[in-house]
Amino acid sequence: MYYPDELVEEIRSRNDIVDVISTYVKLKRKGNSYFGLCPFHNEKSPSFSVSQDKQMYYCFGCGAGGNLFTFLMNYENYTFPEALKVLANRCGVELPKEEYSPEAKRQADFKSMLLRIQKEAATYYFYQLKRESGKQAYGYLRGRGLLDETIRRFGLGYSSKFSNDLYQFLKGKGYSDEALKESGLVTMDEKRGVYDKFWNRVMFPIMDANHRVIGFGGRVMGDGKPKYLNSPETRIFDKSRNLYGLNLARSSRKPDIIICEGYMDVIALHQAGFSQAVASLGTALTSQQCLLLKRYTSQVLITYDSDEAGTKAALRAIPLLKEAGLTARVVNMKPYKDPDEFIRNLGAEAFQERLNEARNSFLFEVEVLEHSYDLRDPAGKTAFFEETATRLLEFGEELERNNYIEAIAQKYGTGYQSLKQLVERRGAALGGVTPLPRPRTSGERRKEKEEEPEKAQRLLLTWFISDERLAGIIRRYVEPEEFTDPLCRQVAEILYQQQREGIRNPAAIITRFEDLGEQQQVAAMFNAVLKQDETPEETEKALQEKIKRVKQDSLAWETKGLDSADMAGLQRLLAKKRELERLHISLD
Repeated sequence: MYYPDELVEEIRSRNDIVDVISTYVKLKRKGNSYFGLCPFHNEKSPSFSVSQDKQMYYCFGCGAGGNLFTFLMNYENYTFPEALKVLANRCGVELPKEEYSPEAKRQADFKSMLLRIQKEAATYYFYQLKRESGKQAYGYLRGRGLLDETIRRFGLGYSSKFSNDLYQFLKGKGYSDEALKESGLVTMDEKRGVYDKFWNRVMFPIMDANHRVIGFGGRVMGDGKPKYLNSPETRIFDKSRNLYGLNLARSSRKPDIIICEGYMDVIALHQAGFSQAVASLGTALTSQQCLLLKRYTSQVLITYDSDEAGTKAALRAIPLLKEAGLTARVVNMKPYKDPDEFIRNLGAEAFQERLNEARNSFLFEVEVLEHSYDLRDPAGKTAFFEETATRLLEFGEELERNNYIEAIAQKYGTGYQSLKQLVERRGAALGGVTPLPRPRTSGERRKEKEEEPEKAQRLLLTWFISDERLAGIIRRYVEPEEFTDPLCRQVAEILYQQQREGIRNPAAIITRFEDLGEQQQVAAMFNAVLKQDETPEETEKALQEKIKRVKQDSLAWETKGLDSADMAGLQRLLAKKRELERLHISLD
């Protein structure tokens, strides 16, 4: 839903950033700012700064920065509407209700009812676990080493041996047969009539990232089949777009996420202190789940079963994770089958050591490939290196590719140059795709040239927000459109408008950008540390240099895009160049 900018700014301004962040981070005042240990990376010395004046935060260690909305979105992994609602509730502002068409309202109401049914079922199953009829299931969970606190945290329960207990319970709550059928918890057919989907099973509620129960997994008690059973897909439950345990892992504050195969693996890891564990829902990892993981981490540790099936699952998952932009590492579970079994036998400390030793995903793939060849046979060894050389071609960057060539050469006892030449020959043989050293592209050369102009533009904006006197001088000589970097141009336009209106509100500017990366870049501009010991003459000289640089780059950009037949435009640019040559800036 769209919320007016005025309402967003009212909510932001009515929440003090120091008050809010101090509920998450211990802050200590130092000068005009507050400092604490950064919640977004591990550090021993406080480099996390919160400015009450700017209503912004910035970490001088890792570069995380932004306003209140950015903080909640990063720390709690909220979407912007979720962060807005939290802050609106905090300051007592009522958000406008979203208007629905009659059909949309009917669909939304029905979805809400399905969520209520799942919650009722979870409560019912949890209650059944502690009854006499649930004694076997409770004993099973305790026998697997789970504490009562863990059982409560994950809402584990039991579905009784009677095949329509849940149905009768939910009917008693007033739910219709249509709703119960749609919930996936009740099955109706002509032969057997109405019966529960789950019976005589330990129940694992499946929650979405917002802690709402959307489905269940059930482990049978005894020898029934199938051993594990999941809810069917419904209007609120899509297996390919959810992960078991993500509702807890999303706020773990760990630098990675551990992905497992089973529910018990996730629960055992959380109980042992590895609160970043999740699992796919009875299916192979999907691209949608990888994109979901990307919202919360940049690195995934794969702890699939150590058997052949687990290895194949890891090999299928690695390219999906890479495609989503995630770094994948594979954890060795041997001699045990899975994380649950490993921790019960060796403990959390040993498991942490295995995480620390997790194998690079590409090197893991090569190790698996090795088993397909007889390396004692010269022909087999040659074929292995040829296949490995082909796979090395997937690294487009020469430095990265060479690093992997070096690692494989060392591991398998072959010469670096020999393997490198083989990679180049394989590249040439595969349609001329060769990783031979190449000259820098025009795009790369252009990027190098742009680094200095961008630095000058960002420094001007830092001066603009930090010193009102310099802001007036910058505005007098540089127009917003002369900032060639798109992000700098947008910030300049807003800053100039604020100055015309007599406003100085950097935190409001952050809200204008939806992308978190852009928000951090803007925060960095507004929190850069300027030299305090410069004389007025040094400041004047630096200001003149940067303003001239920005204007020169703007002219170069205009010149490049000018039509050669546009004489009026050419004359205008020549006049600008002459004016720039005469430019002299004074702080007086």
